[in-house]
Amino acid sequence: MAFGFPGFAQGKKALRRSLSGIKEATLKSATIPKRCFAVYVGEDQKKHYVVPLSYLNEPAFQDLLSMAEEEFGYEHPMGGLTIPCREDIFIDITSQLN
Repeated sequence: MAFGFPGFAQGKKALRRSLSGIKEATLKSATIPKRCFAVYVGEDQKKHYVVPLSYLNEPAFQDLLSMAEEEFGYEHPMGGLTIPCREDIFIDITSQLN
């Protein structure tokens, strides 16, 4: 399934490292649709978003993942993947990916 998508493996690997710190119980209790994952977005107030895994193929979203890695490493304060950008920027970027 990942064949033919440049950057997919890199994005998937970064996401796997980011999510490795989340407890299994937290993952089981979350109601996230299949083929999606949760992120927290914002600079001060963190807002929860559920986004499709297909975003991992997108260079713009991979840039957001890189920002998260630079800011937090793989220890995210919210317990899930936290993207340190303004919410309006995140919405603008992801709305272009739909």
